[in-house]
Amino acid sequence: MTIEELKARLAALNETAATIQNKADTEGRELTDDESKAIENALEEFDRVEADVKRREKLANQGARVTASAGRRAAPEGVAAAANAGGLPARSIRGALETAEQKNRWGWLNFGEFASAVKGAVSGRQVDNRLENAALSTYGSEGVGADGGFAVPPEFRATILQKVTGEDSLLSRCDQVQTGGYSITVPKDEATPWGTAGIQGYWDGEAAAYTQKKPALENTQIRVHKLTALVPVTDELLEDAPALGSYVQNKAADVLDFKVTDAIINGSGAGQPLGILNAGCTVSQAAEGSQVAATIHGLNLIKMWARMPARWRSTAVWLAHPDTEPQLMGAGLQIGPAAAGTATGGALVWMPPGGISGAPYASLFGRPIIPTQACQTLGTVGDLIFSAMPQYAAVQKASGLKSDSSIHLWFDQGVTAFRFSLRLGGQPWWSSTIAAKNGSTTYGPFVTLAAR
Repeated sequence: MTIEELKARLAALNETAATIQNKADTEGRELTDDESKAIENALEEFDRVEADVKRREKLANQGARVTASAGRRAAPEGVAAAANAGGLPARSIRGALETAEQKNRWGWLNFGEFASAVKGAVSGRQVDNRLENAALSTYGSEGVGADGGFAVPPEFRATILQKVTGEDSLLSRCDQVQTGGYSITVPKDEATPWGTAGIQGYWDGEAAAYTQKKPALENTQIRVHKLTALVPVTDELLEDAPALGSYVQNKAADVLDFKVTDAIINGSGAGQPLGILNAGCTVSQAAEGSQVAATIHGLNLIKMWARMPARWRSTAVWLAHPDTEPQLMGAGLQIGPAAAGTATGGALVWMPPGGISGAPYASLFGRPIIPTQACQTLGTVGDLIFSAMPQYAAVQKASGLKSDSSIHLWFDQGVTAFRFSLRLGGQPWWSSTIAAKNGSTTYGPFVTLAAR
């Protein structure tokens, strides 16, 4: 193998080991035995290949000194002084995995420094050798931006993904499932213990044969769909590294975050996830007979609470449009024989946050209220939703968030394109509402309030 081929192998080993470690860190778990063994094998091979590279480069340098005098070669800009003569990163792969903050950066301080080096390489300046280790290899020789651009280092992908699945995103509250294909099929049993379908119990007489009843299982298939963000960045902005890092990561993350949350609530199911408001298992609670338009009363909230099966209430949340908050803050329990929907009085059902030491959200009946612009405006269906989010299945492609960059799309305008894509599907686990054993009330994992 040539020296360049060996360097490419070093980059591949670095990527393999760091990806395994990063996956375990993202999932908040220890490495499995197979993962630990795979990393150790990568570490050992990295050391062998690195030694081979140094030996070959030393031989090449000695040969050059025999024929001519050669000046001492300085490390490229941005590389640590301890980098070896072949331009390898100063930190070995073992060092790169020592701390969570530094692993997977490939020597970059931040996203802005990386992007600035990309611009310099494609503008004819000296190519930072860290780009040679990080470059895409499927479009030609490594380290040549014109052959296909440079890959965004893995840490910056993880940073954006963390914001998409952060505390304020509904995705983190769903039942998250990963798949290696384009869809996942799950068997489910929608029969109730008091219904007539599926497994049943019978009071049989002494010595009588047991009454038979087989399970009633159905299949649910959930397909993944592609969510993308394309971020154009001018050459002028690329020169301002701190501004670029903040702009690309924050803006792309904000767009992806809201798009995922909006699809979970409002998605049509056609080319995107099926949202709560369009699901067959969502129930609608009627407004009170004399209720004023665009209002929310305590009776509405009590009846919405009662429409969700008790076992799901402990993990449920209230999704609310910000316009509903003044109504929620003033909602109280009705006292006396006043006309339904017109009297409040009594204790408030809304509870404000408990300050810095308490919960971050206000609550109704002890469950958090999460304001989101993805909900509908006050007075319409979807302005307030009592939601058991673990009953919503969010299926994500195992490859996670992908990111690429290209100088070619808007080359004549001096603009670099940064592209992000995430393949995600979702829908409630259940296809229909739940009928009561006695009476006509229906229940469901998601409860809305009818239009007022």
